[in-house]
Amino acid sequence: MSRYEIAFSGQLVPGAQPELVKANLAKLFQADAQRIAQLFSGRRIVIKNNLDAAAAEKYRVTLERAGARVEVVDMDMLVEEVELAPPPPAEPVAAPAAAPVAATPGRLQVAPRDEYMAAFSDVDAPDFGIAPVGSDLQDARPEAQAPRVDLSQFSLAPVGSDMGQAKSTAPAPAPDTSHLKLQD
Repeated sequence: MSRYEIAFSGQLVPGAQPELVKANLAKLFQADAQRIAQLFSGRRIVIKNNLDAAAAEKYRVTLERAGARVEVVDMDMLVEEVELAPPPPAEPVAAPAAAPVAATPGRLQVAPRDEYMAAFSDVDAPDFGIAPVGSDLQDARPEAQAPRVDLSQFSLAPVGSDMGQAKSTAPAPAPDTSHLKLQD
């Protein structure tokens, strides 16, 4: 069983007035002016897909009555595959002749591979080498020294001795309120 899709590209039935068609489609789809403007943008927009033949014909007739010319496309139609020809062989692009620059030791000299890279031929870049796998790339730093702190003024107390915690004092006596009276 074939499945169909309904697509609209902004084309109208001959003799239809654009404003009237827009109003009819807005009423038919219950859509606002912005959505109707998207339908008339000129791009191909699929309105409904996965329809059987009867439903697709019903949509086509209804939309043509509203003034819009739609396209009914069979979704099961096989697409013919086209084999593309191989690209022509690329001719090597001659690099523009650059004035030879005296090689500075430790500096990189690069021959440009194309016009784009030729713009970077005069860049002065250091010649960084590539380290072997597993090499440490961090510069060597001396081992950190432990700080020298004088602890000679401290001593250890014997086991079980008081470490100088503050002694809790006895709570202060409650104030004498026997002389106070409530009046009515």
